[in-house]
Amino acid sequence: MRPKRPKPLMLRLTAAATAAGVTALLLAPAAAARAHDRPAAPGTIVAVEETGRVSAADIAKNLRDAGIDASRVRHGATWYRVLYRTTDSGGSATTASQLVVLPHSRESSLPVVSWLHGTTVHRGEVASVNPSSTDRRAALLFASTGRAVSAPDYVGLGKGEGFHPYGDPAATVSATVDALRAARALAHGTGRTLRPKVQISGFSQGGPATMMVGRALQRKGGDPYFRPGALAPVAGPFHLSAFEAAAADDAIAHSPLYLAYFATAWDRMYGLYDSPREVFRAPYDQRIEELFDGHHTARELREELPATSKDLFTPRFLERIRNPEGALGRRLRALDRTCDWRPEVPVHLFHATGDRDVVFAHAQHCAGQLEENRADLRLTDVGNHDHNTTVRQALPRIVDFFDRQAP
Repeated sequence: MRPKRPKPLMLRLTAAATAAGVTALLLAPAAAARAHDRPAAPGTIVAVEETGRVSAADIAKNLRDAGIDASRVRHGATWYRVLYRTTDSGGSATTASQLVVLPHSRESSLPVVSWLHGTTVHRGEVASVNPSSTDRRAALLFASTGRAVSAPDYVGLGKGEGFHPYGDPAATVSATVDALRAARALAHGTGRTLRPKVQISGFSQGGPATMMVGRALQRKGGDPYFRPGALAPVAGPFHLSAFEAAAADDAIAHSPLYLAYFATAWDRMYGLYDSPREVFRAPYDQRIEELFDGHHTARELREELPATSKDLFTPRFLERIRNPEGALGRRLRALDRTCDWRPEVPVHLFHATGDRDVVFAHAQHCAGQLEENRADLRLTDVGNHDHNTTVRQALPRIVDFFDRQAP
């Protein structure tokens, strides 16, 4: 596996903020001139592109329309799309985007939630861009309970630069922690503060991300201000080597899409192959990297790809995924152990036995590691639901869990 130098997908940024107090966060001409002389620090706001206000009644209706229990809604909220500086999988400076939501409460000091989204192939499907996404609804739910919410799009999705480094630990953590720093600056510009303890939750890809970010914030030197307050992962692939091997065997739902996303992203990051034909059968080898450029929806990809991994990938690559060795094996094994530490805060895992994308055994894998480390742990089975329904069932329970924790 040899790192490659990807061609960045560049984006022209426009800075326009309409909320009172937020315009002060944007660079004044003199500050902009100075910014050309030195790189902006991670977490620095580049732009607040637009805002929206929504009432508590509208949030409740939005949640009910998506099948999410709205009984915990108390406040309306204002949301912002924020572009900020962070680092990519290679450690280079880049720009990422996030959704920040502030509640219409009277509190000047706000508890804060970091919401981490699941696998997303299209850059326009994330919370800061798509008002119909479950991630936007999750952020509005948390904000309606009086919390500030930072929902990063991660690197390479939303309005950020470059490609999405799918599953890369360093880029996941930096994008999330830097998003929190930017959210704190934005809140300060509106006359409010964010409390240091961060309640972290995430779905699917965001499950391991929750544990990675929690561990990073708990470590000495992780961040001078923020630290974890509670962790609530949902339906995460915590045993990644087993997840990819199951995709190679067509043993999970949507196997070709998951494995192709993994292969193309890891090639861009780490140099997984020299040529697509080593991994993908003809004719897919000619178009696969174009398909996973961040501008095709999951539905479009499923229509383009064959129904099974065995029809998409070469036998040699499938065997390599079933029995990973060398750098590939080391990277996968590291992501098998995102729960192998002792959080100093409570952890509540949520999963569904009906999930056929990420099977329930992944939650048990994580729980086993946390138990070995004597963590304060609870695992809840939300029922016989599919992958996407799992998060809608879990969200109100996560609010209750967060409510029980000290602010």
